[in-house]
Amino acid sequence: MEFESIKPLVKNIINSNDDKDEKLTRICQLLHDSVSYYNWVGFYFANQETKTLHLGPYVGAETDHTVIPFGKGICGQVAESNANFVVPDVSAQDNYIACSFTVKSEIVVPLFVNEINIGQIDIDSHVIDPFTEADEHFLEFVNKQVASLF
Repeated sequence: MEFESIKPLVKNIINSNDDKDEKLTRICQLLHDSVSYYNWVGFYFANQETKTLHLGPYVGAETDHTVIPFGKGICGQVAESNANFVVPDVSAQDNYIACSFTVKSEIVVPLFVNEINIGQIDIDSHVIDPFTEADEHFLEFVNKQVASLF
């Protein structure tokens, strides 16, 4: 499915009467079902006091990574850098937290509310190097929509 055709579906979820977590879960499910190489889709939210990320709604395989310290792994690095991080091949990353042997690549895009990084969307793929600039722009759009929930 083309990203442009998914955008109105994301907006419909955001504007629905569901509660915030249900909306986030539905967005994860939509992305997981619509993009063939999005094999795990989830949100992590920052606790600035403890400098940790906490797993929010997600769709995909179970994960043990429910709390991630800032700086650790790809997600933890994005919490500090405030920048998108695309990992074409996770086996080439020194600071990667292995989730599953099936994960080959990852993209993490920070979620800003009032210019503060409150979390991120994290996508794992079973394919090496599937993510492009189009994925980054699309996930930035998703996060702008999600920011309206906070």
